Amino acid sequence: MFGLGKIKKHPLFLKLLINSYAPYLGAGVRVTDMDMEAGRVRVEMPLTRVNRNYVGVHFGGSLYAMVDPFLMLILLHQLGDDYVVWDKAASIDFITAGRGRVHSVIQIDPAEVVLIRQLAASGQPVYRTYPVEILADDGKLVAKVEKVLYIRKKR
Repeated sequence: MFGLGKIKKHPLFLKLLINSYAPYLGAGVRVTDMDMEAGRVRVEMPLTRVNRNYVGVHFGGSLYAMVDPFLMLILLHQLGDDYVVWDKAASIDFITAGRGRVHSVIQIDPAEVVLIRQLAASGQPVYRTYPVEILADDGKLVAKVEKVLYIRKKR
C-alpha cells in the first residue's frame, strides 16, 4: 500500500508541493529540477515587482527564502526516517545586486551522507555547515548563504 507518508516523500509530489507553496508562488520561486536520489535541487526566481526591494533589485528575504529548506529536505530524504534534521543557523552575504533571474543548485555529496551516518552513530548531535551560492543567469555571484544543520539519529 502506498500511504500518505510515502506520497509526501515522492520527489514529483514534493516538487509540486513546494512549487505551489504560497510564499514561493508570491515571490516567483520555482523548483526546476529535483533529484532527491542524487541529493540535488535547482531553484530559480525571476525579478518581479512583488520580490523587488525599494531600490529595484531582489529583496534579500526572497533570496534567502529561495534556498532555505532544501539542504534539510535533501538530508531528510537521504538519511531516512531514523534521523532528525533541523536548521540550526544561517547567514547570507550579499555580493552584488540581483537584477534579473537568479538560481541556485543545492547539492549534498553522497560521501557527506556517509560521513553524517558515521558521526551520528553514537546518538550525539552532529552540526554540519554548508555553503550555498545564488547566481545570476550570467553566472555572476549574487549572494552566498551559509546554513548550519543539526542532525542526529532518533532515539
